Amino acid sequence: MKRLVVTADDFGAAPEVNEAVERAYREGALTAASLMVAGAAAADAVARAKAMPGLRVGLHLVLVGERPALPSSAIPDLVDGRGRLRADMARAGAAMAFRPRVRRQLEAEIRAQFEAFRATGLVLDHVNAHKHFHLHPTICSLMISVGREFGMRAARAPCEPRLPQEAAAPRTRMESAIARPFALALRRRLRAKGILVPDAVFGLAWSGAMTAPRLRAILKALPEGLSEIYMHPATGPYEGSAPGYRYAEELMALTDPSVLELVNGAEARRGGFADFAPSPSKARLALPSGAAL
Repeated sequence: MKRLVVTADDFGAAPEVNEAVERAYREGALTAASLMVAGAAAADAVARAKAMPGLRVGLHLVLVGERPALPSSAIPDLVDGRGRLRADMARAGAAMAFRPRVRRQLEAEIRAQFEAFRATGLVLDHVNAHKHFHLHPTICSLMISVGREFGMRAARAPCEPRLPQEAAAPRTRMESAIARPFALALRRRLRAKGILVPDAVFGLAWSGAMTAPRLRAILKALPEGLSEIYMHPATGPYEGSAPGYRYAEELMALTDPSVLELVNGAEARRGGFADFAPSPSKARLALPSGAAL
């Protein structure tokens, strides 16, 4: 059986992202969004999410390059001279792996972000990390141990199948091939802890360039099982946005009539992770608007 989650990352980063998320949900194929709780427009994102109760919202853990949830004085080894989380992922990752003091600060920041999400009053649909930094074993361990205290039941491991990816474009980005063994290990680890993980994830090879033709190709080749397509829609570039990302084109792709026709015609049940995670003690949450049974 095919099941599909269509997620927007970086919800709360800027008003341009928030507006795009709302449009992509109300007018397009979007079913979920990942919230940056310390983002510059996080409060606006939460307000919009509460006005769209069918939109499934998860936590986008941010541990690189952006604003932390804790004061910089509480996590001196995780931040740079501007008080932003360090952008040098290789060196920061090594410190997280080998220095107990840094790991304690890392755990504190992860916990603070989970606490900030809980304070929004939103239901935690899923967890993933900015730039997929949870591929790092130390971050993964802390995400699991802290996350389970806050009700984490689903997470992303960016395992991108080859065939639909190749259908979307004749060439793929090197990042997808490099990440694959780490992503497979992450998926095994999460599943061993009883956490729901998609069978297939699309968006890594063409991150920031998920145009309508690529999205259509992926939808036409959607495999059986649970798939997640993640994107970065925005109405345009914003302060701190990634150079070269085609934000407006991704929004256009999510609302493209031909994409919607494929989504609505696909024999796939759509929703957020909460709609697919086992929850025997609770009635299943209502599906997002437009979801197919």
